[in-house]
Amino acid sequence: MTAPSHHVLLCPGQGSQAIGMGMAWADTVPAAREVFDIADATVTLPACAGGRSVSRVCREGPKDVIDRTDVAQVALFTAGVACARALGFDCQSTAPLATAGLSLGEYTALHLAGAFTLEAGLQLVAERGRLMQAAAEAVPSGMVALIGADEGQASALCEAASQGETLVCANLNCPGQIVISGSAAACDRAVAEAGSRGLRAAKLAVAGAFHSDLMAPAADGMRTALAATEITLPRCPVWSNVTASPHLPDPASIREMLVLQLTSPVRWGDSCVHMLSALRASHPDASYWELAPGSVLKGLMRRIDRTCEVTPHDTPTPTTA
Repeated sequence: MTAPSHHVLLCPGQGSQAIGMGMAWADTVPAAREVFDIADATVTLPACAGGRSVSRVCREGPKDVIDRTDVAQVALFTAGVACARALGFDCQSTAPLATAGLSLGEYTALHLAGAFTLEAGLQLVAERGRLMQAAAEAVPSGMVALIGADEGQASALCEAASQGETLVCANLNCPGQIVISGSAAACDRAVAEAGSRGLRAAKLAVAGAFHSDLMAPAADGMRTALAATEITLPRCPVWSNVTASPHLPDPASIREMLVLQLTSPVRWGDSCVHMLSALRASHPDASYWELAPGSVLKGLMRRIDRTCEVTPHDTPTPTTA
């Protein structure tokens, strides 16, 4: 398949993982199969995977393994890149118009823009997952989804429920959907308090308080890993989760934004608004494709801007519903 240059690639983050992800591409397109082969040769999964390769975990699970942060992140990166390669994007000769990724997906987006090699990306996301898993296990913590909240309401709830502990806005996904992150006790207080403020709250099944200062040890580790990684200028704009703007054409800045991403809120909704505004002015015919797995980003875009149609490519048959 030849990839037109006016496509914008959206790359999913942790939470989108599912058993079988990327396998429909790997089983039908050699370029996708090659990505999984390289992942298998490059990454040794943690002991929880029981000696399974990346491709075997993606194909078979089990769910409790593929859902772990230190497994899910490298699996998601691999599936996303495999999908992009199958669609004709190889980050060398064929670059998309622009890319953006939600949290972990930002690494996929940067690789597809040519900022680092596939092998380097695999090593980075494997280390990121390991560091985040370790930071999460070091302190009892969690995340809570707030439905119906804007940033001001979420921040006020965090202030009221924190009681001196960490509790912050972590994911600003779309209007009416914000995730807060912090210590386990503070998350419990937020859930109890939310109803009185007219908000619905639900704890998320995650390892810990991502995108909060409880991830500072992971950020320190990623600073070291990124310093040792060659980063080149992206060949297309890549939106940053931290600034909701394109990354600057500066490898040092890209490294710093990826470090800050671990302890800063993910501004996905703002990123999409700013991206649509910029690209519609210059490329009104742009098409927006969501890479494997799933269609989470399509659902978020419906709440960000219903006039933007996102086509998921979870399998070789595009999902338009």
